[in-house]
Amino acid sequence: MIKSFVKEKLKVNVYENRKQMGASAAADAGAKIKELLKSKEEINMIFAAAPSQNEFLESLINDKEIEWCRINAFHMDEYIGLAPDAPQGFGNFLREKIFGKLPFKSLNYLNGNAENREGECEWYSKLLKSNPADIVCMGIGENGHIAFNDPHIALFNDDALVKIVELDQKCRQQQVNDGCFDTIDKVPTHALTLTIPALMSGRFIFCMVPAKTKAQAVFHTVKGEITEKCPASILRTHENAVLYTDKESAELIL
Repeated sequence: MIKSFVKEKLKVNVYENRKQMGASAAADAGAKIKELLKSKEEINMIFAAAPSQNEFLESLINDKEIEWCRINAFHMDEYIGLAPDAPQGFGNFLREKIFGKLPFKSLNYLNGNAENREGECEWYSKLLKSNPADIVCMGIGENGHIAFNDPHIALFNDDALVKIVELDQKCRQQQVNDGCFDTIDKVPTHALTLTIPALMSGRFIFCMVPAKTKAQAVFHTVKGEITEKCPASILRTHENAVLYTDKESAELIL
């Protein structure tokens, strides 16, 4: 670790590279999972699907002491309109990286192709209410979004837990920058997302944000105003949130 400090309530850790970042975040998350399972029969976890999570997930699945059969898994957003088997689908990403590799007690997928999308949001909201999140594992977008709560639609006091959103241009371009899509016209324009209150309801938040492309977002998250113009800035109000960065993503806060 290069540096560690606290801004308001948010703990910020900076590592030399993204591999070290992911390994450290996974060690911390794994320790918290095992701690919680000492006092609870089962726990609920929400996962993000993005290249920023790769190193974290690779390390986490190698922790052989975690009793995955006592964990209910959820994910935080999904595109609308992709083919069911599209590799860019967030459910498919998580199935490949973690959900399909471990014996979770339950896997709860958001369906971006549901005929009744409002009904899908209501169903998933009920699942979240009946299975309050213990741990949220997430990232931050180039525009400061968390899940698909882009600045133009982000609401810190959203009444909903899950909703349909229109993605902004910078968010969609990020999917191209990350290598997920060849061109922006192939990136869906709408998605289902957990809202900011749904994410912030997690008892513990582990937020992994590597790469130079995220430097501005990390700066505004840590050093800027707490505002919906940078949705991730709300993390500074959470009692148990940790931001994991590498040297490149943290270059403006060092």
